[in-house]
Amino acid sequence: MGLPIGVAKITAELYAGKKLAEIQGLMRKVWKLTWLSIIVFGPLYYFTIPFVANNLLENGALAKTLYIGLLTIPIAAFSGILKGYFQGLAKVEETAWSQLIEQFLRIGLVTWLLPYVVNQSSPASTAAAAMGMALIAELLAFLYLWFKYKRVKKGEGKQVSYPSSPILQVALPSAGSRLFGSFTWFLEPIIFIKALAVAGVTAVAATNLYGMISGVFIPLLLFPAFVPYALSIVLVPAVSDARARSDRGMLQERISLAMRVSAITGCFAATVFYLHGEHIVRVLFHVNTGQGYMALLAPIFFFYYIQSPLHAILQAMHEAKAAMMNSVYGGLGKLFIMFVLASQPGIEEKGAIIAIGFGVLLTSFLHMATLRQKKEAGIGFSFFALPYLLFIIVTILRPLLWPLGEMPWLADSLVTTLILLAGLVLFRQIHISDIRLLRKLIKKT
Repeated sequence: MGLPIGVAKITAELYAGKKLAEIQGLMRKVWKLTWLSIIVFGPLYYFTIPFVANNLLENGALAKTLYIGLLTIPIAAFSGILKGYFQGLAKVEETAWSQLIEQFLRIGLVTWLLPYVVNQSSPASTAAAAMGMALIAELLAFLYLWFKYKRVKKGEGKQVSYPSSPILQVALPSAGSRLFGSFTWFLEPIIFIKALAVAGVTAVAATNLYGMISGVFIPLLLFPAFVPYALSIVLVPAVSDARARSDRGMLQERISLAMRVSAITGCFAATVFYLHGEHIVRVLFHVNTGQGYMALLAPIFFFYYIQSPLHAILQAMHEAKAAMMNSVYGGLGKLFIMFVLASQPGIEEKGAIIAIGFGVLLTSFLHMATLRQKKEAGIGFSFFALPYLLFIIVTILRPLLWPLGEMPWLADSLVTTLILLAGLVLFRQIHISDIRLLRKLIKKT
């Protein structure tokens, strides 16, 4: 429902006005709205799982995993509300620690415990066990947030009533974007499997291919996104604060820094994954198939790392509806291209990968075009030009300077990173003052 964004924005405004009692009234109303959504949608999801598994995903064995996944939804919803609350209070540490707890627990359980419950004769049971471990990690992260919330809540005085309309005015445009994003993620495996069926690939083989793409390559590419994600968390209150002060210089400084840091993150990630991605996949995941996937995805995912900060800036500048429509166009474009290309014999899963990249590009460039229309933001397309040029230069020169694959993947990637770092410093894309300004920005927000 987009409630976390609404909670973050309104809590920040109330906290600035020292209206602590209204914050608790806000939270009480948001808890009620969240419970209402769970009561309405929970049973609907529960009773449609057999249809989704058997008819849409064409694999009834997936139902068990989906039932366990359903249990994570209320926990994730409550965690989202608490994260929005802490973001509104400019308490970034609680959100960061909860993310670390959830990720490390999930990775740790899957790495160390899952091998003991693997059922070679039933991959569906193994998948269900992995989903159960994700549920445990999500629950413990929520309990951490709840403990912190109870401690902060003690000092906020008596509760007063808070109306629903201001919450929904902020939340619903964000909800539309998230809803469509979730809907496209829901449709993606269905369209992928149907398209490959047209190309002559069986449902089981298509499921395996989609699992490899969405469970190996995409998560690896998404790993560096924690940097722009962290920036997007602080950008909403930071940009809102600068606009409220009518301080155009501060506004442009904060936007420029956030976008430059995101572009540099994308430059490092795209370069390393383009040159060493397949080697990393072989070592970490023991996957020897999918040659060429990283070479297709890495140059495009450069733009994914600037997408979440752009979306956050648009929300803070009252362009949530435009941000939502950009996401809609990107999602529709991805699904259309996926079906057209993946259904062609000879292209198949590579067509799906191209479609994923097309969706990323379309959404990112639409966000940039929308933000460029906001003159006070003072941003165009130049912030990513030099980092992307350096990515191209290093990917060409690195194999000539030092052959790839002669060292362990970690050392090989480190050499590439150092060459790229030297290029970024030489082209004045990294400054010492950036670190001081970034720390100042986080403290202020």
